[in-house]
Amino acid sequence: FIKCSVQNSFVCCRIYMDYNATTPVDPEVVRVITDALTDAWGNPSSNYLPGLKARDIIYYSRDTIARMVGGKAADIIFTSGGTEANNLVFHTAVEHFRKSKTSAQGDMNSEQLNGSGSLPHIIISSVEHDSIKLTAKHLLKEGKADVTFVPVSKVTGRVEVEDVIAAIRPTTCLVSIMLANNETGIIMPIKDICHRVREVNKQRAASAPRILLHTDAAQAIGKIRVDAHELGVDYITIVGHKFYGPRIGALFVNDPGTTTPVYPLFFGGGQERNFRPGYDMVYCVVGFYAAELVSLNLAEYEAHFLDIRCYLEQKLLAVFGRDKINFNSHFPGSDILPNTCNVSILGRGLQGRRVLSTCRRLLASVGAACHSDRGDQPSHILLSCGIPYHVAANALRISVGRCTSREDVDIVVEDLRDSVEQLERMN
Repeated sequence: FIKCSVQNSFVCCRIYMDYNATTPVDPEVVRVITDALTDAWGNPSSNYLPGLKARDIIYYSRDTIARMVGGKAADIIFTSGGTEANNLVFHTAVEHFRKSKTSAQGDMNSEQLNGSGSLPHIIISSVEHDSIKLTAKHLLKEGKADVTFVPVSKVTGRVEVEDVIAAIRPTTCLVSIMLANNETGIIMPIKDICHRVREVNKQRAASAPRILLHTDAAQAIGKIRVDAHELGVDYITIVGHKFYGPRIGALFVNDPGTTTPVYPLFFGGGQERNFRPGYDMVYCVVGFYAAELVSLNLAEYEAHFLDIRCYLEQKLLAVFGRDKINFNSHFPGSDILPNTCNVSILGRGLQGRRVLSTCRRLLASVGAACHSDRGDQPSHILLSCGIPYHVAANALRISVGRCTSREDVDIVVEDLRDSVEQLERMN
């Protein structure tokens, strides 16, 4: 995705390398959305042709997403995005705990149920996306749940299974750990966590609530294989704009309302089987054709990502040298997303934001230290992984996409070298 335009006789080339933040909509997805805008504008609950086409689109998209994550069409609930999907899971867990305790304890009133020691307990990692972290903090602040924030290991950069198991209490109702971290690309051991938690569920007393299992897979889908039943989760958060679709979300729920509870956040019509009322955004839902592309081409995508990322890392080492480069995602025994490179260029005055501000052709390579809401502070995620402060302050996250080429990498590294040299002269 190189866009070149002639401006005042100078050729300005921009190269996009921030695919973990968002992706462009695939041209094939644009085509099916355009067709839907023309042919499927009707009410999906109606019986006239444009409505029937809209209904068919919704079913087809539901089935397409389900196949991408190893489920069935009935397991998919459409949402406005990943944030809503995550909030729906947390709301469900708290509500399910309350109903389970009410059923088990009979006539206890709500004040007794919400008293000390009887609050629902939720376990998340310390490196979750804000839509998880802030939801958990809100429940904690409002006195609606207790929350344990499990730290990541400074050795492996990931959440360790034993730390999750050690955090479980009799009132634990939800474990929510992301599948892959958005800044480091570290892949979490979700399969092993789920296996151990399910063993705990088998051993719990009948009066104890079942521990529900959720993973936010926003960063993983489209980059690595994600299979709900292989992982052993009850819920998976799916975000379309992370894999070349539009800005829409979905939640995988294993047999929703039967095997796995779902309690709606909103109330209204009967759409989405009353789990999420409100008419589906058909023009966005059809964009989940992007899931079909993932199912068909994942091996090719993954191989390309890995090839380009490895070339990027080799090029950075060749240009800057080992003494000046630190790869913040390289932890012994941990796997990382094939497209993600979190790197620090070491040296005084080389903070990620300053380096990027001097680059000429790099449209986006947003580092962990370059998020506008954090000012000049290093990423708390990198610090929690044991990355030293001065290294984390210089971090750049570079994430490649399906069309990123080696030539793009050469240009980007050249610009980074020029920017670093300029900053060093200034210092």
